[in-house]
Amino acid sequence: MNHFFKLPEDCISAILSLTNPAAAATSSAVSKGFKSAAESDVVWDRFLHQAQIMISSPPICASKKELFLSLSHSHILLDGGKLSFSLDRWSGDKCFMVAPKELSIAGIDNPRQWEWTIRPNSRYYRLSEVAILKSARWLDIRGKIRTIMLSPETHYAAYLVFKLVNDAYGIKLLNAVVRFVNHESESEAVKRATNVYIPSTSRLFFKNKTGPLYENCAQIRVDGWIEIQLGKFYNKGGDDGQVEARSMEIERLHDKSGLIVGGIEFRPQSSSISWSLPSDLFTKERLIRN
Repeated sequence: MNHFFKLPEDCISAILSLTNPAAAATSSAVSKGFKSAAESDVVWDRFLHQAQIMISSPPICASKKELFLSLSHSHILLDGGKLSFSLDRWSGDKCFMVAPKELSIAGIDNPRQWEWTIRPNSRYYRLSEVAILKSARWLDIRGKIRTIMLSPETHYAAYLVFKLVNDAYGIKLLNAVVRFVNHESESEAVKRATNVYIPSTSRLFFKNKTGPLYENCAQIRVDGWIEIQLGKFYNKGGDDGQVEARSMEIERLHDKSGLIVGGIEFRPQSSSISWSLPSDLFTKERLIRN
């Protein structure tokens, strides 16, 4: 190890660039020499590669590390607000939120069932709208994304992001499934759909627990929204066409009301640990990931 400390700074930077953002960030605490190498643009430019493909005009920042932190802390809207994009701060992989207007929602054109409202103060939806369920007897919400847009060779999970109004009712149990559109039919996917649970607001807990039990239950995010995992998938090379995440309640036909749909998020499975690890790992400022 002593010989490693004697390496030139540019060599250390080159080595760290082959790791991941979390490893580079923690190595800053090893020594002053490591701190300088770990914060160099050489390291963070590599972690920004996937972002540079997605955005033509990135935010102006003093360093590549600062730019990475900016992109991992807040979402950038793409395609007129149809999608929002960010980087997972632990792996550097791409995260996407499909806006409500781009989701397929059963009954969305019926004003007696759904209504739209602007959410100007939301971190995610400063230029978008959210859908509010007024009254319906069934739910069917789907979101799709092209696999070529996602990070290759990455395990992903899809989440329904939502809120509940104070007097919401009838929304306790949903069926959820994720499928590759080109590889599996709707009917085949529905057969393997799993149950996911939405407890009453008073029984929701913050997303700091992991494991199969908690994957099937809605949890409060640090941004104030609620999420529930719809399924997992492996994006091998980005050549599988579209992947669809679906949440539905089409069998138990009772009245439902009060669901606020914020979008469907596709993010790396590894990012789930970011809810329980210290948020100041990367910087002295407490940056909390959306």
